[in-house]
Amino acid sequence: MTSAALRRARPEDERAFYDICLLTGDSGADASTLYKDPQLLGHVYAVPYLRFAPDFAFVLEDAEGVGGYVIAAPDSQAFEETLEREWWPILRQQYPDPANIPREERTPDQRMINLIHHPNRTHDDLQSEYPAHLHIDLLPRMQGGGNGKRLMYTLLDALEDVGCPGVHLGVGGRNENAVGFYRHLGFQQLQAHPWGYTFGMSLPRRL
Repeated sequence: MTSAALRRARPEDERAFYDICLLTGDSGADASTLYKDPQLLGHVYAVPYLRFAPDFAFVLEDAEGVGGYVIAAPDSQAFEETLEREWWPILRQQYPDPANIPREERTPDQRMINLIHHPNRTHDDLQSEYPAHLHIDLLPRMQGGGNGKRLMYTLLDALEDVGCPGVHLGVGGRNENAVGFYRHLGFQQLQAHPWGYTFGMSLPRRL
């Protein structure tokens, strides 16, 4: 664990977003051996938030650089429409759709590319009560000492300030530390899936 300063993310943090997303992309562990293209995870789960929802992107930074971030979209369905117009078309030209490859035969890269062509959509039931969604990733040196809570509370404050009524997130079932972290913060399990869980929190928080 390291002492770190918390600040709003800046455009020049993009490289760090790609790196951190990859280095935490295997249920919190390093995913760099799983993907041939090191930018794929960041294309889907990190950098579009920095580009299109910068008011809800915060980082932890120490002498080694940025080592963690929290990102969110306050209106998930509106964010998804923005990406459909301004983000996915460029990437779709770069990465061919693997639709002709059977799902069970796809590589990790191809599974991620499939999300570029067929991104997940927020269901109306989540959107009505928990319209925001978030991601948080910290490198090992940033974990512990309350750094994750600092990031989360800063983000939740920002969402409350714009009147957001609730936020949701997805977490893999193998990532037991993250599941415990979210429960400790007060997130409630909304759904269980074969891959993990959807958690939600109503805003403003009842402290």
